[in-house]
Order: sequence, then structure tokens, then C-alpha cells
Amino acid sequence: MFKSVARQTARQLGSRGSAAPVTRRYVHTPVAFDWKDPLGASNLFTEEELAISETAESYCQERMLPRVLDAYRNEDYDRKILEEMGELGLLGATIEGYGCAGVSSVASGLITRAVERVDSGYRSGMSVQSSLIMGGIDEFGSQEQKDKFLPQLAKGKMLGCFGLTEPNHGSDPGSMETVAKPHPTKKGYFSLSGAKTWITNSPISDVMLVWAKLQETGKIRGFLVERSECPPGTLETPALKHKNGLRASLTGMIQLDECPVPEANMFPEIEGLRGPFSCLNGARYGIAWGTMGALEDCIARTRQYALERKQFKNNPIAKYQLVQKKLADATTDAAFGILAAVQVGRLKDEGKAAPEMISMIKRQNCDRALVNARILQEVFGGNAVSDEYHIGRHVANLFVTQTYEGQSDIHALILGRAITGLQAFC
Repeated sequence: MFKSVARQTARQLGSRGSAAPVTRRYVHTPVAFDWKDPLGASNLFTEEELAISETAESYCQERMLPRVLDAYRNEDYDRKILEEMGELGLLGATIEGYGCAGVSSVASGLITRAVERVDSGYRSGMSVQSSLIMGGIDEFGSQEQKDKFLPQLAKGKMLGCFGLTEPNHGSDPGSMETVAKPHPTKKGYFSLSGAKTWITNSPISDVMLVWAKLQETGKIRGFLVERSECPPGTLETPALKHKNGLRASLTGMIQLDECPVPEANMFPEIEGLRGPFSCLNGARYGIAWGTMGALEDCIARTRQYALERKQFKNNPIAKYQLVQKKLADATTDAAFGILAAVQVGRLKDEGKAAPEMISMIKRQNCDRALVNARILQEVFGGNAVSDEYHIGRHVANLFVTQTYEGQSDIHALILGRAITGLQAFC
């Protein structure tokens, strides 16, 4: 076949050695530009993924959006939200079995996009449940741990959190001070002591995935701490209040004081930071999708406001060049961000996604979502101060998404190391 095509091409060569033009005629049907899906990303989704996206969007807009303003104003998170998500099969969606949906990474991303279109805090609560603790147990837990925890976590009947970050060690988890040592009086138990901070869901969690250093080896190991099994005074999970962002989610600490944890609740094999970083990569992938959902909501709200707001000879401000440029820039970045997330998701399911790919899309999508949301906020003028317009809430939330689970500068250094082969962290 290849030789036949080559001979035909040779016959078409002119006296000067250039190929004669090949005329191709196509019947072109005019295609209208869809500002909600500028580059036709929906054409890349399977029927199942589209159905999952529709289910998630309907739930989020009909049942979550009406609650968000009161939740944000009062820093009040309703734990029933995770139960509702569990009923729809939205929790731990990529996990096979245990009552989980077992869908593609792209389908999971579409869920987080729908949730964060409402609020980043709601997506954060879901991501911790799905990616961090459920994903960690599924990837590194023993069969007994999976059987015990995953079915209840999938239903939202049991809530979980992920304890890695410490008060003195944010971007440097390798220096963690939380320690696990053989319990002095309870055979077959470890004693955990230390503190974790900025932990989403910790005040209401039933089980906590806590990472601690084994005193005997200095190796980092994962432990599943069950609240109901902790004696009084050994575990406290105080809430961190008065936040400027993610106010619709619950954030707290995990304080451990010689807390007894059975050896059976330690992940059996995984050592070092590969375990927590693998969990975080799943969550970071979801953030790359989620922040695009938040940006898309900012675009839709700004567009609607600009069409309705009349200024200067009773013209809608959407008519003016500065407003249109802001919308064009934001819409372009959202479209590019979605396509990048789709590509990494497909590679992830094929086992071809390098961790640095996730660092790239997490960093880029968080940065561009924050930059564009701040610029779109200007279109609202003084009205942006009112939370009823939602734009200010998104801006405050997106600052946090750019900061947590690897601040953008840290991901830049991860990429720099991969590009140059040189370590810039120390």
C-alpha cells in the first residue's frame, strides 16, 4: 500500500520536482461556535461519560447550588452532601468494586468539574473522600482494610480525611514530626503522636488516613485511625474557623497524643512519600478539572451580567471591547484547560501519565482559573463585593486551590527538575 502511494506521488511530480496539487472536495456544513464548549471537547467523551456528566450537573445545580450561599456565609458544611453523592455513585468513581462506579478518569473529572462549578469547597470535600482516603485504601490497603472501609466510604455513610500536612511542614512533608512507635502497653498496636493541619473534613471524619514516621526505622507509613476506637484525650480534631476561602467546606486539625492504632490498620507495604504523593496526584488531577468548572461558572455569570447591565447611552456593557477581551481570554483558557485534562485522563487510564503531567495541568489550570476569575470580577464593578453575584466567592476559593496540594511554585520546581534533571528544592 505504501509503495503504491509513493509511485502515484512520483507520477504527480512536475518538471521542477514539486508535487502537483491534489484537490479534495468536502461538503461543509456550517458549524456554530458554542461559547460553552468552544473547542468541542464534548465530542471526545463517551456516551457513558456524557451521561455521568449530566447526572452530576443536575445534582449540583438543583441540590447543591441552593445551599451554597448560606454554607459559605456560615462556614457550615452539611455532611449529608456526601451521602447524597454516594447514593448517585459519585464517590470513588474510578474504583472497581466495593459499591463504586468503576468509571474512567475523564468521567471522574467531569464530576469534579460539575461540583466545583458550584463551589470549590464542595469539590474539596468530595475529593478528599474520593481521591485521598478511598484512593489511598484502594491502592495501598490490605484486602481486609478495603473490605472494611471502602463500601461505607462509597455510600457516604462513613466520612474520611487525609492527614499529611503539618503546622511546621507544609511543602516539605519529608520533615514531618508525627511519629508512630510500638504502644507501651497494648500488644499489636502503635502509638501515634503529632499534629496535622489544614485537613479538609477532619472535624466530621470517622476514619483518618494519617501519615507518620516509624520511630524504629524513620520510614513514613500510612495508618487508618478510627475515631470510635480512640480513647478520650488521644485524638482531637478542632475546626479551623474564620477562613477567607473554601468556607463551604470544613477544615480542621488532627491532634494525636499517644493514640493507639492497631497494626492491622497500617498500610502493609507502602513506605516513604510515594504513598501520599500517589494519593495527592489523584486529587490534583481532580483539581485540574474542578478549577475549570469554577472558571466556566465565572464566565457564564460574567457574560449574563454584561448582557443585562446597561451603561453609556443604555448599551449593554457586553458591547464594549474591554469586556469582550476579558471574556475571550477566560473562555480560551478554560477550553485549553479542559482539553489538557482530557488528554492526561486518557493517558492516566492507559498507565501512561507521568506525575509531572498532573503537576503541569494542576498548576496551569489553577493559575489560569485564578487570574481570569480576578479579571472577570472587574466587570461587576462594585457589585462584585456582594456574594449574591458569586464571583467573589469563586475568586477567594481559587486562591486556595492554587495554594494547596502543591502550591504553583512547587509544581514549577517539579517540572523544572523533570526538564533539567537538577533538583532545586534544596
